[in-house]
Amino acid sequence: MIPRSLVLLSWAAAACHCVPQPTQQKPLQPAVVSSNVDERKLHGRFLHITDFHPDKFYSQFSSTDDDDACHWGEGDAGMFGAEKTDCDSPITLVNATFQWINDNLKDTIDFVVWTGDSARHDKDELIPRTEKEVIELNEMLVHKFIEVFGKPDNINDTDPTNDFTIPIVPNFGNNDILPHNIFTQGPNRWTKEFSQVWRQFIPEEQRHGFERGGWFFVEVIPNKLAVLSLNTLYFFSNNNAVDGCASKSEPGYEHFEWLRIQLQFFRQRGMKAILMGHVPPARTASKQSWDETCWQKYTLWLQQYRDVVVGGLYGHMNIDHFMIQDNDQIDMQLVAGEIEPEKKPRKSNDFSIQSSAAYLTELRYGWSNLPDSVEAKDIGASMKERKNKKKKGRKSKYDKFLDKIGGPWAERYSATLVGASVVPNYFPTMRVFEYNITGAQEPLNMLDQFEEGADAQLAELKRGEISESSKKHRFVKPHPPSKSQPPGPAYSPQTFSWAGYTQYFANLTRINAEFGSPRKSKNAKFTYEVEYDTKNDTVFGLEDLTVRSYVDLAARIGDYRPRKDNLWSTITNDIEDDISATKKQKQKKNKKNKKHKKRKRINKTWFTFVNRAYVGTKDEDELHDQFGFAMDE
Repeated sequence: MIPRSLVLLSWAAAACHCVPQPTQQKPLQPAVVSSNVDERKLHGRFLHITDFHPDKFYSQFSSTDDDDACHWGEGDAGMFGAEKTDCDSPITLVNATFQWINDNLKDTIDFVVWTGDSARHDKDELIPRTEKEVIELNEMLVHKFIEVFGKPDNINDTDPTNDFTIPIVPNFGNNDILPHNIFTQGPNRWTKEFSQVWRQFIPEEQRHGFERGGWFFVEVIPNKLAVLSLNTLYFFSNNNAVDGCASKSEPGYEHFEWLRIQLQFFRQRGMKAILMGHVPPARTASKQSWDETCWQKYTLWLQQYRDVVVGGLYGHMNIDHFMIQDNDQIDMQLVAGEIEPEKKPRKSNDFSIQSSAAYLTELRYGWSNLPDSVEAKDIGASMKERKNKKKKGRKSKYDKFLDKIGGPWAERYSATLVGASVVPNYFPTMRVFEYNITGAQEPLNMLDQFEEGADAQLAELKRGEISESSKKHRFVKPHPPSKSQPPGPAYSPQTFSWAGYTQYFANLTRINAEFGSPRKSKNAKFTYEVEYDTKNDTVFGLEDLTVRSYVDLAARIGDYRPRKDNLWSTITNDIEDDISATKKQKQKKNKKNKKHKKRKRINKTWFTFVNRAYVGTKDEDELHDQFGFAMDE
């Protein structure tokens, strides 16, 4: 056990250590407008990684109690982290994670989406965080990316676009600032500091805009695919320095104006865009992460730019799950700032195991209201009767279902994906997406024409900011895609659509035991392994990652048939009552009818969902206690 005095001395020494200066990254293609095909072949894969929370004070064999934070006392804190606790990540975990990426992913991915929280939490009153420490921890992670993806042969090259093998897109987390959660209107100290920390990631022409609000984008496949790094701290309901996205005086309003113009710009150029941020737009009875006006605008923007947006990736919540936004819940008066949302008391940002269970249960309850999926045989029957029904002025069951979800592509909805964290509140994780690259490296023929005919907003976009004049106009509702446009990449499989992902995790229970044993195994090895792969997952059954696939999955998760008069406070009891009644039915001989089989399948989907949310760290009894009783096969 390391004494407190030695821990403090070791940190002081580490803080004085010079972090090597980061250098510039190389995009997949030249940053200038060009029709030349990039020399480097695309792989159709990218990495999403989030919430490292490195902690240089972490001490192996220290206490995992909340007051000790794996800094003090004696206990079970492992070499690579204290899984299933609130302790932050030891540097050994950070180093081992990047080493695994270097050995297994480095040469097989096209870009990295890194969604923030790259400093430890402020949990230890004896060692309060400092601004210097927060910056140095972020610089340390930048340097780790340099070690893996930097080009060693030209690390000091004066060309600012030639030192990284792939684009890396970072993002502000709520713990990357001090005090945490509080991000004031820019320019502020943090936007200025991080314009230097991330100077190799932020395109030079956008640095002024970044200093203004902490937002920027990177064309990860120039002229074809961009990743937009959103500063979700301006949307965050726990940020007391701002007040939503409806008032023109708020940075959240300006941020959505910036996003609107960027997406319009990409539409004009025929490009697609991935949205990324730290805090996701969670919206249930017990958890509303964004101000309601920001959620409203986000959902509207996704609807209106559905021909451009591929999807949204977020972190922060540490659990693996997804969200569905319903366009029918858009209130244009709220969006336009004509009325104010109901003000709710600000809640603690803590997201404990107990609160996460309530949140997941509420998600399921909300999904229980999704339109019921139509089974294959019903679709077939509907196809045969559609003509007859149409002549009689009636609709088939399948047609009614399509009307409810917004057509065959489920365009009434949008989906948001939330990745689990590296910090081992459960097990460390990361996710590798596969995306469609058909035609992605073919030369473009419209670039010269676009350069000559771009409208007056082009200059604003290149500066990465909104002009003063644009602040004065009334609310502008984004234009939807043309009716002649095919469904966008989030809805119909096409170039840049997400085909699936592989979820990786590091089993720290086993790894720490192997490395911590006095008789350490010669075969002890830190590794990430596959938890599940959506492409061969028979439980979720996702053919792809389109919105329609997620709406169908959410409907299956939510289909436990609660009573219509349910209140949020009675959800768990109703679930258990519902399942208990089903178990009694199973005791009757020869009563295994079709409805019963369907309920069993759906129940398995729900339990698989919550098991994966916690990265498999909860045993079956824990899951049963918190989420009901599983049905026997």
